[in-house]
Amino acid sequence: MEFVGWLVGRKFCQLGDAALNAQMVLTMGQEALVMLLMVSSPVLGAALVVGLLVSLFQAVTQIHEATLAFVPKLIAVIAVFAIAGPWMLNMLVEYIRRTIESIPGSVV
Repeated sequence: MEFVGWLVGRKFCQLGDAALNAQMVLTMGQEALVMLLMVSSPVLGAALVVGLLVSLFQAVTQIHEATLAFVPKLIAVIAVFAIAGPWMLNMLVEYIRRTIESIPGSVV
């Protein structure tokens, strides 16, 4: 920890204080992964559903065109970004704000 403190020019708290300990790092990592899943799930879900429907359509009609699979997924993803984009951006901004505001509590 002293080397990292030397690199950034500050002294880090010891583990007994309000320190950035292993538990806090794991919690921050867990929150980041949950945020990643929450923000990406609408887009991935829409692409999955549209891809499944297009694949089913291609299997039933025996039309195997590559652009037939790509274009509907692209349109669905753009539509989801248009509808859920503000919510996704708000969630990311709030997470980043909370993360940045927690920095002074872990540095002396």
